[in-house]
This record gives sequence, C-alpha cells and structure tokens, in this order.
Amino acid sequence: MSAFWDAMARVPPLLAGHVLLAGSALLLGIVISLPLGMWSARRPAVARVALGFASLVQTIPSLALLALFYPLLLILSSLVGGGIPALGFLPSLIALTLYALLPILRNGVAGLHGLDPAVIAAADAVGMTPAQKLRLVEAPLVAPVLIAGIRTAAVWTIGAATLSTTVGYASLGDLIFAGLQTQAWALVLAGCVASAALALAVDLLIGLIERGLTERRRWMIVAGVAALLGGALLSTAPLWAHRAGSRDIVVGAKNFSEQYILSRLIGDRLTRAGYHVTYRDGLGSAVIFGAVASGAVDVYVDYAGTIWTAEMKRTDVPDHAAMVAAIRDWAARAHGVALVGPLGFENAYAFAMREGDAQARGIATLADLARASPALRLGSDLEFLDRPEWAAVKRAYPMRFAATTPYSPTFMYRALESGRADAISAFSSDGRIAADHLRVLSDPARAIPGYDAILLVAPAHAHDARLLATLRPLVGRVPVAAMRAANYRVDRDADKQSPEAAARWLARTIGL
Repeated sequence: MSAFWDAMARVPPLLAGHVLLAGSALLLGIVISLPLGMWSARRPAVARVALGFASLVQTIPSLALLALFYPLLLILSSLVGGGIPALGFLPSLIALTLYALLPILRNGVAGLHGLDPAVIAAADAVGMTPAQKLRLVEAPLVAPVLIAGIRTAAVWTIGAATLSTTVGYASLGDLIFAGLQTQAWALVLAGCVASAALALAVDLLIGLIERGLTERRRWMIVAGVAALLGGALLSTAPLWAHRAGSRDIVVGAKNFSEQYILSRLIGDRLTRAGYHVTYRDGLGSAVIFGAVASGAVDVYVDYAGTIWTAEMKRTDVPDHAAMVAAIRDWAARAHGVALVGPLGFENAYAFAMREGDAQARGIATLADLARASPALRLGSDLEFLDRPEWAAVKRAYPMRFAATTPYSPTFMYRALESGRADAISAFSSDGRIAADHLRVLSDPARAIPGYDAILLVAPAHAHDARLLATLRPLVGRVPVAAMRAANYRVDRDADKQSPEAAARWLARTIGL
C-alpha cells in the first residue's frame, strides 16, 4: 500500500493539468454545440452535415485523433512561420473538443425536435419574438435533455484526456503510461483511481444540475454550478502557484524504462543545480525531437540511429563518431538544437531469440533468421514495424515472418518468454537480454545503424553556459553495463525499483 500512496502523492499537479484540459475542451464543446444545435434543429441539411461530422469523429480512436493533430499543427506552424505549438495543450484541446461535440449536439437537436408543437404554436400565438421564444420556452424545456448530453461528454472527455500524455501534455495519463511501461502497477492504479474519481464527481455534480432543472429546484442548480467551479479552481491551484521562469526546465522521455531512468538522472542533476524540473514522459520517437526543436521540451536523450534515419532520412551507415558529428551539425543548422554529447553507451535495435530456440534452429545471424522467418513469429516494440530501420533490415535480409505483432517494450519480452513470439526486436542496453538468457543475432550486412545515446538541448538553451555545464559531466560517463543494470532494476519482476530509485543508483555507480 505504501507504493500506492507514494503514487497518489504525484497526483495533484497531474490532476491540475487534467482538469484544465478536460474542462477547457468541454466548455469549448458547449460553446460550439449550442448555436450549432439550434441551427441544425431549424435546418435539416445543416443537421445532417453537423451530426454526420460529429459521428465520424467518434469513429476515430481518441489516441489516433490526438496523434493526427501533431503533424497538422506542425505543417500549419511552418506555413505561418512558427508560433503554433504542435505538442502539448493545443492538439489535446482540439481533439478532445471534437470528441465532446456529438453528445451535446445530438441531445440539443433531439430536445428541440421533441418539443410539443402545441407549445411552440402557443408561443407564436401570444406574439413572442424568436429570441423570446428561445429564452422563455425552448431553452427551459430543452435544458434537462441538453444537460444529459453535457454529462455524457464530460465523462468521455475526462477519460480521453489521459491519452494527452502521448502528445506531450501532462495529465493523469502520465501515471498510467509510466506504470504500464515499467510494470509499476501502483502508478497505474493511482492514475485510474484519480481519473475515475474525477469523472464520477463531475458526473454527480452535473447530474445535480440536471435534476434541479427537471424539478425546478434552483438551489440544486446553484449548488452544482458552485461545486463545479470551486472544484475546478481548487484542483488547478498547482498550476497557478508556480510561475514559469528561466530556471524552469522540461525534461522529456520516450515510453520505455531506460528513458524514464535517464530523464530522472538528468532531472536530479538539474534540481541540485537549482532548476525547477518538470517531466514530459511517454512521448513517441515521432514527436519528441519536434518537441525539443519547438521548445516544448528543453532536454532529453535520443539515439543517433533514430535521428539519422527518422529525422535526417539517411540510409547510409557510417561509423559511430562520424554519425554523431553529422547529427550535431545538422541539428544545430536545421533546428538550432544543441547536441551536448554521447552518454557513453549504445542502445541499438538487436534481434533476439531464446537461446534454446536459436541453437535448435541454427540461427546466429539475421541472414539465418531471414531463412527461417516463414515459420516464425516476430514481436516488436510499438514503433519498430513502421520505422526506416525495419525497412532497411528487410532490404538487406528478405524476411517474411508468419506473423508480426507490436507490443509495448515490457510485454514484448513477455511475449518471447511465453512463446507467443519466436524473435523480438530487442534493445542492446536492456538488462533482460542477459537475465533471460537471450541470443542476440549479429548483423553481417550492417543494416542497422549505430544508436549511441545522445543528449539534446532545445534552441532556447543551446548557448546557456550554466545549463550546459550542469549537463556535460554526463557525457561519456554511462557505460553500457551500468545502463543495463539500471534498466534491469526497473524491469525485473522481483524486488522491482522505480525509475527514480534506479536513476539514483546509476548516479552513484558512475560517480555523479
């Protein structure tokens, strides 16, 4: 239980961001839906288009909808010369607002269509203007039905807001995603409990307003509105208590254990130097470099091969030093991003099999794996099958697996262990390779580039001597053996440690 309460201690600042995002999206959805609903109720053609669009949005998975706005905003920002944030609050707000439209819009239109024609005729007979009819007749009668739609939209929006973690916005999803990747179930439970409690509380309060409207009890309406506003102000207090300044640093991390550990290693060092550190965890490789280039993230660790293939679109494979030097020049010239230096270890993609299986099938290289692939199942991380490295591997080795299945990194190793996968796209710095007695297959064609871990800093801090001096002691300081051991402390099943504890262990081990 102590782990759960420790996890709950991380809830308040994440809850603040979650409430701000979900509340803003819901309010914006209401502002858009109310006039659109009235227009749709009076114009069948408008209703078909509006309800059709809102229904279409609902068919798109919320995670995909969030991811969709990253490239769209990135393109828009480049067209207008920058200034439009492609990560964080804005894409999350747009996606969640669209998600909130359907229940509000549908209930509003249904409520207006369901009014007794005799009531409308009576209003017309006494000479009411359209504005008076709306204010005195239609709005009071439709309000309970409309509030029911807002109630549904609120619960949907609060749940979907957990996914904003993937586009760089801090929410209760941070706890859920971090817990899933590191198998820290106390974090998952804390995030789920907090999100569910928020949704239930909001649903209850909006339900009180709905009942007050139905039963004509003003005190219920006033109490519900006051409780919602008071709760929103109280829960978002951590956001207003701290003002951003030059000593505020955002440390980014991708969505696997090593990244969580390294971000905390960097964050601890910056905190000791007097900086105020916040974390943006769970970012994908496709967005995190854009986050640092745009300044949404100030510092993070990436891998040379990822930048080389995904960002620079290079297909050649030079030696490690030449690759890092080329990345340093390109990042500074094209994006203003500073490459502080390599940390001292490589985390390359490395195909691995269970030792017994590899030995029985006579597989030692990727060429051997290609020959046997029609009878084998490949497990990969969530990104690998769509990355340029996989295309390069298939060009060098004609692989035709019977099945390919993506997993989160933690569950990918579980799939190999349980026999659901025969080979996986492992990571060379992962401690589970040795612990699980896996065979790493060699790459004689050198299809996979080098993946030196490199420390990158946003343009705003590229010439910040104090920050760079704080970070430079990490350069060349982390051997692969120490990184593997730190990773295994988080990934092992027994006596599991948190990324924070593993980062402190790593700092002591490497003398920092």
